[in-house]
Amino acid sequence: MPLRLVLDTNVWLDWLVFEDPGLAALKSAVSTGHAEIVIDDACEEELIRVLAYPLQKWTLDSAAQARCLAHCRSLTCQVEIRSVTGLPRCTDTDDQKFIDLAAGVDAGWLLTKDRALLALDRHRTPLPFRIVTPADFASTQA
Repeated sequence: MPLRLVLDTNVWLDWLVFEDPGLAALKSAVSTGHAEIVIDDACEEELIRVLAYPLQKWTLDSAAQARCLAHCRSLTCQVEIRSVTGLPRCTDTDDQKFIDLAAGVDAGWLLTKDRALLALDRHRTPLPFRIVTPADFASTQA
């Protein structure tokens, strides 16, 4: 059974827009079927919004935004989440959706570089999944 992953929006930007070479292990895990990425409507809607932001030299026109979204959809399994109670709350309320998604679909991993999310991996209430950076995830795949 493949590892079930949730990616936060900034990791998606690294994959779809910035082509970050630090995601090689993640991309390999997905392309070989060792991992699957799940996304729900709330996370996808945030990605759509952020793809339209001015991103300096990487600012995307509407056609490029559509290509990025299509690429994301080709890599993900769209899911509906079940409600899970007792989860720690993220200090950044905009990021709570990633915690809820990971818990609500029994994901094993939430990949992020966000400090508020990463802090929850060390929360006194253990989560049923790991919150790690893409680099930390890569080290588990070696």
